[in-house]
Amino acid sequence: MRKISKIAVLTSGGDAPGMNPCIRAVVRTAIYHKLQVVGIRQGYKGLIENDMYDMVPRSVSNILSLGGTILKTARCLEFRTDEGMDIAYKNLKEKGIDALVVIGGDGTFTGALRFSRKFPDIAVIGVPGTIDNDLCGTTYTLGFDTATNTVIEAIDKIRDTADAHDRLFFIEVMGRDSGAIALRAGISCGAEAILLPEKETAIADLIDGLKNGALNKKSSSIVIVAEGDKHGGVYDIARTVEKEVKNYDIKVTILGHLQRGGSPSSFDRILGSRLGFAAVNALLAGETQQMVGLQANQILMTSLEEALNLHEFRLEDDLLKMMEILSI
Repeated sequence: MRKISKIAVLTSGGDAPGMNPCIRAVVRTAIYHKLQVVGIRQGYKGLIENDMYDMVPRSVSNILSLGGTILKTARCLEFRTDEGMDIAYKNLKEKGIDALVVIGGDGTFTGALRFSRKFPDIAVIGVPGTIDNDLCGTTYTLGFDTATNTVIEAIDKIRDTADAHDRLFFIEVMGRDSGAIALRAGISCGAEAILLPEKETAIADLIDGLKNGALNKKSSSIVIVAEGDKHGGVYDIARTVEKEVKNYDIKVTILGHLQRGGSPSSFDRILGSRLGFAAVNALLAGETQQMVGLQANQILMTSLEEALNLHEFRLEDDLLKMMEILSI
């Protein structure tokens, strides 16, 4: 079994509520087990630029309620190159770091897996931190619950004004490759239609459904559009529908980065703490190239390679069926 004495933690890619509780759990669990901990600022960019600092228990005081990430995050194209990885490895070795906890999504894990294969003496454990909820091996990713609740709150408010003015709102939410936020928020808010990247919806069918809703005396309608929907941008979809649906005044709202911010929910605070705790324990047990995730309310490990297998990731069939039935 490999022994570690000093671990580093970073957050990479898009920020997600719950990252800070996870960082806190990593730092305090590691120190409890007599390990040294280093924080890396701005993800892989900080790893290459040697932007690191020693962390102590007080480094993570009072961060449970904070959104974003105290370690900052950034996209880093240089880390994708062999030269960039060589620099990152040299910086880690010079500081005596023998293990990494990386918190992020698919891009983060892709980089972590490649780095670990290139330098197997650095143990790597991944924590799924992305609002898109699009990784295999975990039922929920960090930030998904908070982001979905943020979207629901916004849609509820939009529904109020839509109902007051007999309006049809098209609301775009995040989810380039995953419709998880759109699906759950749409069902929670009683959306009349939900357009998802995973499921083809004919514009003609959408128009027929909205016309039927108007005939059935619906005073307002909400259409949720995941940003990765195959029909293109939400404005293009709205313009196409506007030519055929004359019963409503049509408006468009793009929620954008509003969905990333805010204090993490209780669920994300606890999930972040559980995953951070489990990541350190996995390193202590000699694991590497693994992701810690939540399955059937247990923290289990999945290989980083399997976690990245999007062909295995699917939205729940019952929710997809409910989407059609409950919107009539």
